[in-house]
Amino acid sequence: MADRPRRRRLRRTLLAALVTFAVAVPVSGAARPAAVPAPAPTALGPLRDASPAVLEERYAVSRRDIRAAERAADGHGDLRRAASLRAMAAPGRQFLSFDGRDGGRSVEVVGELSSARRAAVLVPGAGVGLDAYGRLRRGAVALQRELGQGGAVVVWLGYRSPATVSPASVTDARAAEAAPGLRRLVDRLEAVLPGVRLTLLCHSYGSVICARAASGTAADAVVLYGSPGVGVEDVASLRTGARVWAGRGGDDWIAGVPHVRVRVPFAGAVGFGTDPVAERFGAEVFDAGDGGHSDYLRSGSRSLTNLARISSGRAPLEASHG
Repeated sequence: MADRPRRRRLRRTLLAALVTFAVAVPVSGAARPAAVPAPAPTALGPLRDASPAVLEERYAVSRRDIRAAERAADGHGDLRRAASLRAMAAPGRQFLSFDGRDGGRSVEVVGELSSARRAAVLVPGAGVGLDAYGRLRRGAVALQRELGQGGAVVVWLGYRSPATVSPASVTDARAAEAAPGLRRLVDRLEAVLPGVRLTLLCHSYGSVICARAASGTAADAVVLYGSPGVGVEDVASLRTGARVWAGRGGDDWIAGVPHVRVRVPFAGAVGFGTDPVAERFGAEVFDAGDGGHSDYLRSGSRSLTNLARISSGRAPLEASHG
């Protein structure tokens, strides 16, 4: 009975946050990054071959599409977007696909995909897009270095991520739209890389997408980190044969998010339910160090080390005491 007042307070907090988000969005979203024009990309079709020659041709086509989007952004006067795209089109960058429209979608490979024995698919959370892609890329590079030879990182920006402070970030509507695309990518990777170990690394709102995509996925492991919850009450509800891990940094503000799920008129369900690091959720909890919400892929961090170990099929390092 004592839990009821606490849960009511959590619900009120969450509803108050939703109202705050609804007020904040017109201000924080004024730049409207999704409105920057870009031409339609080249139709590449699904990935059917991961040989070096086929991949290089695909990377070259995507590079041309990125450069076309850069010219469009420059002509539109969005210098920030143009600069980000210029970096993405640099020699040596490897994009399996790119679409600059509606805020941008992309799939980038860091490492040698054709010879990969371990592939980690990075699924980013809210507030990540083409304009803020550099930080995501740096994290992917750090992770690939940690994975070492035979390890590849696939950076999946396959959806228009919600603003960190927005109504969309507290519902699973965007996740529901994004999940089929993530599942298709994982299925394609399994098909063209026989025997590869596949891990989904799901940060923040990205963990909500992974939960939606988990059922029937070919992934060997699903890792939820910095997660607000995933929209289900426990691991069994994910209906996946993948090994499910969860972790949270000691200084991650996401720990203060109310772990409830509330039905709101005209908005569907708000909030994502059980905390994935809670015992009752049933995930295997790993030590994510003492970093903040954006620090999980920081070079030298315990979280990066353990994400790489899990992606390689090794046990994560345990927390040291004393």
